Amino acid sequence: MAVFKERVGIVSCSGEEIPEGTISRIATRLVLEKLRPDETITICLPLFLAGGEGERTFARLFNTITVDGCEKRCAEMGTKKYSGKPYATVTVTDILKEFPDFCLESRDELSPEECKFAEKVAEEIAKKVDEALDRGKTQIRSGES
Repeated sequence: MAVFKERVGIVSCSGEEIPEGTISRIATRLVLEKLRPDETITICLPLFLAGGEGERTFARLFNTITVDGCEKRCAEMGTKKYSGKPYATVTVTDILKEFPDFCLESRDELSPEECKFAEKVAEEIAKKVDEALDRGKTQIRSGES
């Protein structure tokens, strides 16, 4: 019998036109590939917005974290509209405020400092993944009693 392992969906900004969008995508990949590979899956934002029922259904049924590059919060807004409120949203510009002397510049090839910043964003996403999975376990346990 196969054992189902709950995963958290991550919907990342696709903001190609701003460095913060690049950071959101790289940070998401770091979480998916290195920090929480067995606990996460990606949800393709363009397909989600275009009507991908698999993505929308997953986001309705499981915890989802949106990762947005800027205040427009396109990933969060799309998720709310088509599947309900995400468990959490991580916004690159909000994290950037914690580093007032740091400025993102590249959309294509990140500097070593920008790579380190992407790692910080990835760590924030990973914390939200851990919280979402703990919350899910608590809900399952309380439902059994």
